[in-house]
Amino acid sequence: MKATLLAKPLTAIHLEQIAGQLGMSDLTLPFVGHRRKMPMHRIVRLEGEGNYTVFHFADGSQLMVSLTLKKMESRLSPKVFARPHKKNIINLLYLESIVPDRQQMSVSLVNGDRVDISRRKASRFIKQVKGFQQELLTLDGKPTAPVIVVA
Repeated sequence: MKATLLAKPLTAIHLEQIAGQLGMSDLTLPFVGHRRKMPMHRIVRLEGEGNYTVFHFADGSQLMVSLTLKKMESRLSPKVFARPHKKNIINLLYLESIVPDRQQMSVSLVNGDRVDISRRKASRFIKQVKGFQQELLTLDGKPTAPVIVVA
C-alpha cells in the first residue's frame, strides 16, 4: 500500500511562493576560501557521509560540504525539513509518498530517491508530515496537498 501525498509535483513558481510564505531564507554553505548562498527551497534532501554532508538539489546537482548532518540540521527550517533517518534529512516540499512495509517504512521523493524511515523516528516523522500538510492547506486557503492518514 502506497500513500500518495501530492496529487502532482509542485511547479517551480509554486515552490518559490510557498518558500516565501514559509520564510525560507538562503542557506550559506562554506567552501574552501569562500561561502556560497543556496536557496533552501531547492534542496531536495541532505545525506550524511561521516563528517561531510551531500546536498541533493531539485535540478539533479549535488554538493558536498565539510559539515556534519547534525550541524546542517540546526541551520535548516524545522517546518520544512524532517529527519526520517540518521543519515538523511528531507525537504517535505519534495515528498511524494510514504511507502509502509512490514519490514521497513520509507518515503519516495519526487526526484525518484527513496529514503528509509527508522522505526524509532517513524511516529514523530508522520506527525511532522501531517503538521506540514495542514500548514500548506492554511497558507493560501486553497488545498495544496491532500491530508492523509497513515496507519
